Amino acid sequence: MKRNVISGTRMYVAVAGLALLAGCTEPSLSEPNVQASTGKGAQAPDAADAMPAGPIEVPPVIVHSAADTQPFPFEAPAKVDTPPSTCRIDGLVLPANAKVYAAGAYGGKEADFQIDQSGHQATTIQVAVHEPNAPVVLLLGAYEPTVWSIGWTRGTQIAAVLVTGYHRQRVTGLPAGMPLLISSREDRGPCSFAYVGGEGWSKLNPLAREVFGRAVDVAYAARDGRAVIGTLPPGAQLVTDITAKPVADFQLKDAPLAGQAGIDAAVRSGVLRPATVADLRAWEAGGRRNGGAADIPRIEGVNAEREQGMPFHSYTVLKAFAIPAGLYGAHAATFFVAPGVPAPTGEPGHSQVRFLENGQCVGATCGMR
Repeated sequence: MKRNVISGTRMYVAVAGLALLAGCTEPSLSEPNVQASTGKGAQAPDAADAMPAGPIEVPPVIVHSAADTQPFPFEAPAKVDTPPSTCRIDGLVLPANAKVYAAGAYGGKEADFQIDQSGHQATTIQVAVHEPNAPVVLLLGAYEPTVWSIGWTRGTQIAAVLVTGYHRQRVTGLPAGMPLLISSREDRGPCSFAYVGGEGWSKLNPLAREVFGRAVDVAYAARDGRAVIGTLPPGAQLVTDITAKPVADFQLKDAPLAGQAGIDAAVRSGVLRPATVADLRAWEAGGRRNGGAADIPRIEGVNAEREQGMPFHSYTVLKAFAIPAGLYGAHAATFFVAPGVPAPTGEPGHSQVRFLENGQCVGATCGMR
């Protein structure tokens, strides 16, 4: 009996507590026809108080006449070619007897222009294809920025083309509608890059299998900017598409000439002049003033330019100058910057930039030659 009384008492306390909570709980705003309390004595604003007195004024619409306006110069952004997102040629189904041929090199024949912003001058490779017995699939690859020109013998059927490289690649000569995939690391393409030669050999078959579903049958190395796929018969006549663009049409707009052609143009325009031993001596003197150059006495009785370290391909910068692309290896130059002339812009490659005013040298090969 005592146990039942205790249980009943507990039940009473629990029910009373729930009732108390229910009385103290604010109604939910999500319930219909319920407004939040505004405090003791607060009342909801009357509808008449919420509306302004009198008519509502709407600001007039301003209409500009032709006399009140002027042209607004606006240059629409250039359309950017979006690279494909997957390393494949959509819808490509190869015949069972198709041949996969690779061709290319580290780079082709040097051109005097650029096709990308890599600082490397463009190269060109001509590809001649002769395969009358089976459809042909081409895998073309180069490390350097390259424009590929493609021609073929009559009776040769090209089924698809994959062009790959580290720097930008461009193709001319193919008919419209030809299955084509261009992928370079420079343009963030979807495929790994490969080329014929060096470390590129080992990448050819994996790339061919990924795109074409089969390995390369034969790889042909390009020489002096030319690659021959197959064996051209004597007197073979090659053709290309009638809409083929000249390789120069792929030149990067507003980019200066590349390589030695760019240097020669700067000499003709008075931006550069051939450097002299006096320029070398002035640079060395500037270095001595700043404690940076070797202390070498004047040398007599020998070829002064050779014995005193006159650099090959050396020029003096007289005005603002953009270093041409492609000055690597044997194409490198030395630029002496005259006092008061701004430092050259552009990618020096393997070239040196020497400042006469303070004897400083800027470039990857400073101190090496």
